[in-house]
Amino acid sequence: MPDGLRPALVQLALVVLVLAVTGVVAGAVWEWVWTAPEGVVVDHKWVALDEANLRGQFSGTAWYVVVGAVAGLLGGAVVSLFLDRVPLATLVGVVAGSLLGALLMYRVGVALGPGDPVQAAAGAKEGAHLPARLAVSGHSAWIALPAGALIALTLVFLGLSAVHRDGPRDVT
Repeated sequence: MPDGLRPALVQLALVVLVLAVTGVVAGAVWEWVWTAPEGVVVDHKWVALDEANLRGQFSGTAWYVVVGAVAGLLGGAVVSLFLDRVPLATLVGVVAGSLLGALLMYRVGVALGPGDPVQAAAGAKEGAHLPARLAVSGHSAWIALPAGALIALTLVFLGLSAVHRDGPRDVT
């Protein structure tokens, strides 16, 4: 292995690891800030309790976008500021790590949230109240964490990173 390749691979692995951990923490935060809408069992099927609870089912997606974007911005900024010796390795790591982080965010949030109410309703008694499952609807929400991380990377690389590397300049 060439001498210059090892530090780049270590940096790449660290960037991916930091963003994966960011995704895990974001998943816990996503489940924590989300309020599960209530439903009721009717004929062994889960039905939203009222219109407000029906709308509340979509709040999981909204919170995924908000928490994912903030987590991506924070995680992307941290790795861009502190793991920038090989900028190309940082870029590749941010892309791969933020995609992994988005997946882990979803998996952790769903695992921490309530179980599937449709399955629970099959064995529940009539009129029982059950919380909805945490979920993301649609495909566009999945880009929140990666987009936040790439925006932070761009801002740091275009703005702060050059100052960080060069240090203050003597204007005299």
